[in-house]
Amino acid sequence: MTSYKMLFRGETVNSWQLQQAKARFSEFLDAALKKGPQVVTRRGIEEAVLVPIEEWRRLQRERRPNIKELLLGEGARFDDIAPKRGGWKSRRAIDFSGPEFK
Repeated sequence: MTSYKMLFRGETVNSWQLQQAKARFSEFLDAALKKGPQVVTRRGIEEAVLVPIEEWRRLQRERRPNIKELLLGEGARFDDIAPKRGGWKSRRAIDFSGPEFK
């Protein structure tokens, strides 16, 4: 297991290879509960994070609202929903009765 600095409250976050996390899941879970978020890597690429449930709930409360919450919430919702149209130039109507159309 390796450790490195991650921008999570300025704390050191542990990194686990996928194989280690699977083989020692109980230890992996305990580390998340005691030390905070644990990063899982696959082939050296960060793939997932295990966080304590309290942290997950806090993150869910702070998330951006979804479309349903926006539409049902208070405040202006329909201001300038469609952009203003520019002045269209009207073209002359085509006369289909001329000799070139017969």
